[in-house]
Amino acid sequence: MKRDCIWMGAIGGIVAIGLGTGAARDRGDAAPAAPSPVVEYVDTAALASRGGVGAGEAGAPGAVAASSPTVTVYKSPTCGCCKKWVEHLRENGFEVVSHDVQDVTPIKERYGVTQALASCHTAVVDGYVVEGHVPASTIRRLLEERPEVVGIAVPGMPMGSPGMEGPRKDRYDVVSFDRSGRTQVYERH
Repeated sequence: MKRDCIWMGAIGGIVAIGLGTGAARDRGDAAPAAPSPVVEYVDTAALASRGGVGAGEAGAPGAVAASSPTVTVYKSPTCGCCKKWVEHLRENGFEVVSHDVQDVTPIKERYGVTQALASCHTAVVDGYVVEGHVPASTIRRLLEERPEVVGIAVPGMPMGSPGMEGPRKDRYDVVSFDRSGRTQVYERH
């Protein structure tokens, strides 16, 4: 039986989160051979009933510490604003594992990010999807509140959002979304 999973492992003192079901091997990375205390396999069907996608509720094996959660980012290797967003997260205390991919569409589809929610990069952190230029402070709020949603998104690429700094700052919303496609404003900027 084929099983989707998310894997976490310590690599050189950094917690890494990656996709199972051969995705790591498809990139040429070594996937964990067997579960260990830092590797957790999660049935994505079970996660759908909760609304989340990742391993680790607070206190569960493999949970990322709230003070320095690891964010796994999937982005284009040539996108400058994605690189700036990753820098924004690191400057705000997040550990970041960044994966350059030629096409982020399959990642978005896997995590339920619709075209209406899409931006240029997709991230996963402690059981949630983070789409686009979401401020680090909003991600921290999400991780503290732990709402019953799949994730949060800043659709498009609004000027003035983290990674999109420029001559002006447009107003934008961070929206939450669930598996059924319902969205609501989570925060206004």
